[in-house]
Amino acid sequence: MDVGGEDESDLQVDDLVVEDDSMDDLIRDRFRLTAISIAEAEAKKNGMEIAGSVVSCLADLAFKYAENVAKDLELFAHHAGRKVVNMDDVVLTAHRNDNLAASLRLMCNELKAKVPHSERKRKKGSTRKEDKASSSNPVRITDL
Repeated sequence: MDVGGEDESDLQVDDLVVEDDSMDDLIRDRFRLTAISIAEAEAKKNGMEIAGSVVSCLADLAFKYAENVAKDLELFAHHAGRKVVNMDDVVLTAHRNDNLAASLRLMCNELKAKVPHSERKRKKGSTRKEDKASSSNPVRITDL
């Protein structure tokens, strides 16, 4: 069925795009409100006043920073051949901020200590790959 030059599948795609945009707007608005409330609470705790325009600008900057971190996390996971972001990716995003990276490593290690270790089954590869792997000396980086 043709409705004004568009078929029904085009209309469904347009509806999905509108839903995605409204969800993005909702997430952005909730993030901004949370950032504003945190900024106001910190200002009050320190006996300071903060202008509304400054709080609004700070909330926007924080959201843009969070978007960039999310993109970096996605790229790190994709580079590692995964579809899911893990704790190592999060630690890697903080590599330019030594204090933050150290705090994240500490928290990561604490979380890993709480989770019981489960034995993973290894996939068996061809003998040719095993011979090649045993001939080289792989290097593992355990402390990110």
